[in-house]
Amino acid sequence: MSVSYRSGEPHLGIGRKLLRLDWLLVLLISMTAGIGFVMLYSAANGSLEPWAVRQMMRFGMGMGMLIVIALIDIRFWMRWAYAFYAIALALLIGVEIAGTTGMGATRWINLGFINLQPSEVMKIALVLALARYFHGRSLEEVGRITYLLPPLVLVAMPTALVLKQPDLGTALLLVAGSAVVFFLAGVRIWKFALAAAAGLGALPIVWSQLHEYQKSRVLTFLNPERDPLGAGYHITQSKIALGSGGVSGKGFLEGTQSHLNFLPEMRTDFIFTMLAEEFGMMGAVGLLGLYGLILIYAYVIGFRSRNQFGRLTALGIAATFFLYIFINVGMVTGILPVVGVPLPLISYGGTAMLTLMIGFGLILSVSIHRHVEIARNEG
Repeated sequence: MSVSYRSGEPHLGIGRKLLRLDWLLVLLISMTAGIGFVMLYSAANGSLEPWAVRQMMRFGMGMGMLIVIALIDIRFWMRWAYAFYAIALALLIGVEIAGTTGMGATRWINLGFINLQPSEVMKIALVLALARYFHGRSLEEVGRITYLLPPLVLVAMPTALVLKQPDLGTALLLVAGSAVVFFLAGVRIWKFALAAAAGLGALPIVWSQLHEYQKSRVLTFLNPERDPLGAGYHITQSKIALGSGGVSGKGFLEGTQSHLNFLPEMRTDFIFTMLAEEFGMMGAVGLLGLYGLILIYAYVIGFRSRNQFGRLTALGIAATFFLYIFINVGMVTGILPVVGVPLPLISYGGTAMLTLMIGFGLILSVSIHRHVEIARNEG
């Protein structure tokens, strides 16, 4: 085992770690979540109940978890990365055995105090497992196909289970987030091109395995006017709300599409549309600006890490966070099919909120322990 710290920094106490915590990033996360509380208040027609107050409680719990996770040595997370992945995988299998069904999909496990969605947990656990694997591989080994088989299996197992639920959006996030980690670990571009070609060749098979509502979403994306009162209703109303908001919006609690119940799922998938209707393009761009600052901080933290595990963990979680934003905003604006991906820190949802806070806690742990050097063979 070979672990070293920068000269003059042998071991950091809790006090020193708290001082090293990137409080500006914590503030940016809190500001973004605050916008979510305001929009959930609006979604309930000017009431904290039932959504805003519950989201605040989850955020408070998540913030406590974030700080605790950030203070724990980065080597602990590397040492237990595979165990966390195994737990997340077991939970996904548990969904198949005794999952709770809602809106036509079986994605949750009822733990009494929360309906846990294991696929959300897997988004972080998978990044940790891949970061652990690639940390122990040299660039030469990463270039060999045989060394890519184990991480491909790590990705394939949860993706297959999530597709069975069915949850196409989360499955896409798992694959896309993993691809980013593969790329950062040194996998060559031509291998991605080969995988993309294989994926295109398999499209007829994938299409035949899709559920009817999933096929309808894709066809509606290609032609939203084909069924404006049926499959195309969501995206049509979303576009109307986006356009009606204009530059400065209709005003807080004044959105007609949302408050007259034309806009569906406004507290979850389409909450960005409600924000754009009430606060206009300025409000939408402001939120995207906050997201941009968070992403910049996360990427800087990742690139400053002296160890490969921390680098891949921070950048992989940041990439997953970006994909959340990209897919949700693309979905509600009509440039991507509707796949049911929440807007991070804004949409109502317990597991998504707590999972994001765990992810940010890991990024901050990488920041605090950025000078830790970990040998490839450790763990």
